Amino acid sequence: MSADFGLIGLAVMGQNLILNAADHGFTVVAYNRTVSKVENFLANEAKGKSIIGATSIEDFIAKLKRPRKVMLLVKAGAPVDALIKELVPHLEKGDIIIDGGNSHFPDSNRRYEELKEQGILFVGSGVSGGEDGARYGPSLMPGGAEEAWPHIKNIFQSISAKSDGEPCCDWVGPAGAGHYVKMVHNGIEYGDMQLICEAYDIMKRVGNFTDKEIGDVFETWNKGVLDSFLIEITRDILKFNDVDGKPLVEKIMDTAGQKGTGKWTAINALDLGMPVTLIGEAVFSRCLSAIKNERIRASKTLVGPTIPKDLIKDKKQFVDDLEQALYASKIISYAQGFMLIREAGKTYGWKLNNPAIALMWRGGCIIRSVFLAEITKAYREDPELENLLFHSFFSDAVTKAQSGWRKSIALATTYGIPTPAFSTALSFYDGYRSERLPANLLQAQRDYFGAHTFRVLPEAASETLPVDKDIHINWTGHGGNVSSSTYQA
Repeated sequence: MSADFGLIGLAVMGQNLILNAADHGFTVVAYNRTVSKVENFLANEAKGKSIIGATSIEDFIAKLKRPRKVMLLVKAGAPVDALIKELVPHLEKGDIIIDGGNSHFPDSNRRYEELKEQGILFVGSGVSGGEDGARYGPSLMPGGAEEAWPHIKNIFQSISAKSDGEPCCDWVGPAGAGHYVKMVHNGIEYGDMQLICEAYDIMKRVGNFTDKEIGDVFETWNKGVLDSFLIEITRDILKFNDVDGKPLVEKIMDTAGQKGTGKWTAINALDLGMPVTLIGEAVFSRCLSAIKNERIRASKTLVGPTIPKDLIKDKKQFVDDLEQALYASKIISYAQGFMLIREAGKTYGWKLNNPAIALMWRGGCIIRSVFLAEITKAYREDPELENLLFHSFFSDAVTKAQSGWRKSIALATTYGIPTPAFSTALSFYDGYRSERLPANLLQAQRDYFGAHTFRVLPEAASETLPVDKDIHINWTGHGGNVSSSTYQA
């Protein structure tokens, strides 16, 4: 019993996390079902480090200090369940199983409950940052059995990224909360990437910028309020040329892939009745990109406006407006993401650590940015903040950005450039700030054709239209008085 920590799964992420832990003074035992991977790892990358190998599950467990801390980095779904089933007979009460894969949070909820009955502490932890993050400091989002946290805290906070000296890792909440927060992180990542792609598309097609010029714009943006990992890598991508000297990005097929976490976020938002529109549009944009052959046929028959080559006279103003559009839309995306997290806490009975969640995303992860420091600050000032837009920093920023935001979207729309993420962000903002929406007419329509009832405004209440009552009206004079049941799907 010599290892502080054990990890199963020696793909790149698993190997890099082990090396990271060893660099921070922990002894780690490594295991993989294909034992030759363990041998190769020990003979090469792990050579000379405080890393020991195991040849079987029994050998792996025997080399761990109590309470045993076992982290799984294997493919999400059935492989995780199979591995847990194999591990449990060799564990004791109080031992800890940590799932560090991209598991869907309902699976983590289930595993938490099942293992709790057997006295095993389950932790579902989001891990973000890719290969480099795993090696030198990822963002870690652990949740589950809180009794496990004191035993893994030192390890997790030591190996995590640091932002202003603070670890980008803290306890998120119970059950599947850690994987839930990672799911929302990935959804926001979808949104950020789509917004960046739309800004690139507008500069390329409306502004007639070269890839190098767009790369220069992103380089400038990365020195201001948009300073972030995704802006930084976009700069590098746009300046990367193939062997023939032409931008490699222009040779890549415009069909985007996805692994499901953005879709999970959008579906969960619908389940909880939260208007997380930007992530939804980002997912649908990837779906639209995937029907390439159909788009090719449509491009030959469907007509749109012609864009003059010298349309933009003031390129600096054009870029400044676009920067404000990107910044304001990004604020909306995060506001929506935290709205969803807030509602999940209410629905699932989780007490979630909002200030810590924002801090966890400040470094190590894919959506890391300077911008998140302000979100951390806002939630530290008010952990129960209803919406980021109610905080002065964000409301002031959006107010300042409005002119450029609206002009950029109007310009893109006028010249036929699709901006689903930009546009839905602005539509959400305008809807959110509207005291009155046309849903009154919608409710009348529902009552007219389906007797679904409606409620009246307090100021319009009367003897025949009482307040706080579900009312059905015989709109046609020949309908009945029986109403449908009132419910929210």
